[in-house]
Amino acid sequence: MADIANIYTADKTRYERMPYNRVGRSGLKFPAVSLGFWHNFGSKDNYDNMKEMCRTAFDHGITQFDLANNYGPVYGSAEISLGRIMQEDFLPYRDELVITTKAGYDMWDGPYGDHGSRKYLMASIDQSLKRMKLDYVDIFYHHRMDKETPLEETMTALADIVRSGKALYAGVSNYDKEYTEKAASLLRELHCPFIVNQRCYSIFDRTIEEDGVKAYCKEAGVGIIAFSPLAQGMLTDKYLHGIPADSRIGRDSRFLHASDLTEERLTQIRCLNKLAGERGQTLAQMALSWILKDDEVCSVLIGASRPRQIIENIPAADHTDFTREELQAIEKICGR
Repeated sequence: MADIANIYTADKTRYERMPYNRVGRSGLKFPAVSLGFWHNFGSKDNYDNMKEMCRTAFDHGITQFDLANNYGPVYGSAEISLGRIMQEDFLPYRDELVITTKAGYDMWDGPYGDHGSRKYLMASIDQSLKRMKLDYVDIFYHHRMDKETPLEETMTALADIVRSGKALYAGVSNYDKEYTEKAASLLRELHCPFIVNQRCYSIFDRTIEEDGVKAYCKEAGVGIIAFSPLAQGMLTDKYLHGIPADSRIGRDSRFLHASDLTEERLTQIRCLNKLAGERGQTLAQMALSWILKDDEVCSVLIGASRPRQIIENIPAADHTDFTREELQAIEKICGR
């Protein structure tokens, strides 16, 4: 018999706390802050903590949970975790959630579990839905550019997945301007709702400005959601006084290394932290606010290892106004 005391009921005031931004020219809106399952939702992580993070996020208006087929570790385990959380907590709220997943990186052995072939994408969406115990996802992304597979094949597969009802919208991730433009053209011809490009973007990583994606997406009516907005934790107060043993660097992450924290970078972090304090924000809050300061990015995708981090980052959505002097100071600190 179910433990009535542990049945989850969402906070009734959850929609009073979060701005929602239109995704490109589509009818869909993203919360300004979304929750990513890239880290801390795998088979080696604490399940009760995962569940509490999802509850905390939704109670504060975060309606988007972002996954990929190979998030873990082990591959697929983040989707399995979400499936269990959905069954136990969120089935009554499914229509209030935007759940997204991706395929494009290595997932299973052999030539058919990677890249952008029709065979890989069709198999992957079916596997993902089974793991998450869902009938559909809101957005299905191709996770990376694949120059070995004809883009028309990849985009036709995305369009057919949407047409089948297994996804409501199509998206791409890690696509540059050329590929985004070509993908948009192909999907438009296929009458497929292509609405978003998910790209890395932070105060420290301006690639989407430099390669023209940000400007193109605004012109074309394609939304942008930013991942790694805190530069793998560098844009927080975590590394102001050295490298904590429990940090991502301390755990020998594949994506962030001690060599990334040069003396020049540490000086930038400390200066940015001082500026954030003058704005009445933490460094993390200011870094998220900086991305959301205009209407060209509809959501920032945060990771978290505990519920408190989610609560601390949400106020960034309410303080996206910067003075000209503050923006100039950020550019000067970053050597731009």
